[in-house]
Amino acid sequence: MRQRRLMNQINVVPYIDVMLVLLVIFMVTAPMIQSGSVNLPSVDKVPAPPTDAMIVQVKPDGELSLRTSGNAPEKSFSRQDLIAEVQSAVSAKPDQPVVIAADKSVKYEQVMNTLNDLRNAGVSKVGLQTQVGKQ
Repeated sequence: MRQRRLMNQINVVPYIDVMLVLLVIFMVTAPMIQSGSVNLPSVDKVPAPPTDAMIVQVKPDGELSLRTSGNAPEKSFSRQDLIAEVQSAVSAKPDQPVVIAADKSVKYEQVMNTLNDLRNAGVSKVGLQTQVGKQ
């Protein structure tokens, strides 16, 4: 009687079948898991910024400028110089309001970095300027 020889190969067909089933499951469920777009609310009525507010403008190219009062000309600054200028104004008047007016094409991260820098500079009243939108 002859002995049966052991088979030293792995049958991968069942594993391939399982992997294909998992692939189909992921392909079907992936579109259902994705979140939709962010729908930001439009603003019906916008309060006017305080007349004595300093306005920090963030332009589309990332340039920062500062207007110290409503009719004063704006001056371009680097980030460090802008923070130094705002810190000197806040040290003279601790409740000095500052408004960030960012272009709509500016990255959100850049606006938040500017907001964080102003808060770290000691500004307690920081706002974001918007315009009236349609609903």
